[in-house]
Amino acid sequence: MPSEFQQALAAIVGEANVLTDERDVAGHVVDWRKQYRGTADCVVRPAGTHEVASVVGLCARNAVAIVPQGGNTGLSGGATPTGTRREVVVSLGRMNRIRAVDVLDDSLVAEAGCILANVQQAAEAAGRYFPVSLAAEGSCQIGGILSTNAGGVNVLRYGNTRDQVLGLEVVLADGSVWNGLRSLRKDNTGYDLKHLFIGAEGTLGIITAAVLKLRARPAASATAWIALETPARAVELLARLREQVGECVSAFELISRRCLEAVLAHARSREA
Repeated sequence: MPSEFQQALAAIVGEANVLTDERDVAGHVVDWRKQYRGTADCVVRPAGTHEVASVVGLCARNAVAIVPQGGNTGLSGGATPTGTRREVVVSLGRMNRIRAVDVLDDSLVAEAGCILANVQQAAEAAGRYFPVSLAAEGSCQIGGILSTNAGGVNVLRYGNTRDQVLGLEVVLADGSVWNGLRSLRKDNTGYDLKHLFIGAEGTLGIITAAVLKLRARPAASATAWIALETPARAVELLARLREQVGECVSAFELISRRCLEAVLAHARSREA
């Protein structure tokens, strides 16, 4: 029998979107590496900013802690409930709309539950490029990469996720909504509040949507594997590349021989 609190949540998001069955909740209370595990009163799946605001307000009035969760691909346990007090997981996966794409402004408005790969595809369909790229891009969500200020492989040229954001929409701890969905680049008016929430891991508010920068699509690209004796030589190589081509170096990854041999051994065992 759902508790009175769970019934109140169901009145906001619908009964089907308040998960209490142990099998339904299981994937939301453990991290991707299975290193962190907790418990939650339930998992709530809002479909829009208004529902998120109502859920947060209800939790605040009932002194229930909130764990915002995106694709749950993190490796440090930041999206896992602790189980030390009464907590609910607010999963944003249903908020997966791309609200707008503005080619003239080179911007895109995406809800927090949009999968990163889908944002990349929307940019490509518009003849543009969204440069954040990481191993989990097929399942991680925009709200998660903003809340962790994810880097990915293209940081050298384009910067962290923080550098790809023009504006945010955020639900604050009391359930109020801060609407900062502005795309103006030359905005020097007062505090740039969006940077409080990017990288804050959901501790100051729940990001519900973002205005993201789009870039021109690279006309060409080239990839090279280069064997070097030491990490110091790799740093020297990066400096030389920057001398020759400037900021055109998008990614520069150092892979140790031991790691590469482990990957090749695993690949061979799978083929066998």
